[in-house]
Amino acid sequence: MISYLEFEKPVAELEARIKELRAAAGEDGDVDISKELQRLEQKSADLLAKTYGELSPWQKTQVARHPARPHFRDFLALGFTDFMPLGGDRAYGDDQAIMGGLAKLDGRKVVLIGHEKGNDTESRIKHNFGMGKPEGYRKAIRLMELADRFGLPVVTLVDTSGAFPGIEAEERGQAEAIARSTEACLGLGVPMVAAIVGEGGSGGAVALASAERVLMFEHAVYSVISPEGCASILWRTAEKAPQAAEAMKMTAQDLVQLGVIDRIVAEPVGGAHRDPKAAVASLTQAIGEELDALSGLQSDALRKQREERFLAIGRDLAR
Repeated sequence: MISYLEFEKPVAELEARIKELRAAAGEDGDVDISKELQRLEQKSADLLAKTYGELSPWQKTQVARHPARPHFRDFLALGFTDFMPLGGDRAYGDDQAIMGGLAKLDGRKVVLIGHEKGNDTESRIKHNFGMGKPEGYRKAIRLMELADRFGLPVVTLVDTSGAFPGIEAEERGQAEAIARSTEACLGLGVPMVAAIVGEGGSGGAVALASAERVLMFEHAVYSVISPEGCASILWRTAEKAPQAAEAMKMTAQDLVQLGVIDRIVAEPVGGAHRDPKAAVASLTQAIGEELDALSGLQSDALRKQREERFLAIGRDLAR
């Protein structure tokens, strides 16, 4: 069952009408309503396409947070094979918000790392809503070092509102772990492709997204702070979140122009949550193409490309 967002109410009403007509047709086979159904289905599809073609940054934020949007385990099940999970940071514990291991993408061996938010109350609590703790980022570092040692490309799937801000995380060195994870990304001697698949929140996202190729789903968001957090600082109220989202330039369309990301990956009409299988197929194809383009580069060239990419962000704006 589809969970509708506030701005999708007109679409929801049409789809409810279509459902009612189909149910009525099943009860009374003598009434031919095929033409009316066809008309309503076309109207619904057109309205959905129009709605999603005109989303505001705040509406895109809502889509990026949709509970039914595919998460790490969904990408794993639909787009990768032969996954061998590797857990623990060999120092404190195994953070379930950041998962990773060895996998295959269309037969290519990769090290896969990503945030997992969970898809129901129990799993969301287990995975801490995708908010990584220091041991999660240290696990990511360990896996990146493993990839470097064995010459395996790294693929990361970023989807977090931010790193966990709790006292215990700070006590265990949250800032240092995030910085070290970012450093590990930048120092890799193997190809790395990062994909922002939902929310890309602050340093918790950057720590897994400092790659030479950064992809982003069409309706994902990527920013230094949440719109609510920004609004609370600037206007002293989270109610100004829509205005903050507009000002922050956090959509894929804004960020590709700014050079923060390299490529926008199209989602099914109505968002990735309406057709996760198609969304995953679109993303894994794009990741494969980027890995193909990077496969012939030597370690020094990859590090240099990564360095130049990040140093170039904002350069044109500073002139």
